Amino acid sequence: MSVNERVFNASPQAVWAVLSDGWLYPLWVVGATRMREVDDTWPQKGSRLHHSVGVWPAVINDYTEVLEVEPLRRLVLRARAWPMGEAKVVLELEGLGSTTKVRIIEDPSAGPGQLVPSPVREPMLKWRNVEALGRLAHLVEGRAHEGKA
Repeated sequence: MSVNERVFNASPQAVWAVLSDGWLYPLWVVGATRMREVDDTWPQKGSRLHHSVGVWPAVINDYTEVLEVEPLRRLVLRARAWPMGEAKVVLELEGLGSTTKVRIIEDPSAGPGQLVPSPVREPMLKWRNVEALGRLAHLVEGRAHEGKA
């Protein structure tokens, strides 16, 4: 299991505004290349983001589904990219005055990714999620600076 944290110079509301806009998903999720559709109910439990992963022409169409949601605090996702598998991704927000600590917890939950030994898998997930948190921070902080969140 990989756990990454970063403090954002933005409120939990600003972070949640970006997480709640499913069309922004490929801007911060490493590997997501495009959005095909976002359920109108996103990010309610059971709603889905229909995305593509990979690099053209080797693009896989799949989806990410909300398993649990606690607005402004927690979002639990099942991210799919078959035939590679699926992962459970937990995003936690903790308000710290004018900033927000964002934590991503990720681990494969089905498919071939579970067969990769943890000592090999965890550094790859850690790198991926350091980059994802960096992208998310730039997006959130940029929007907050422009008054969009």
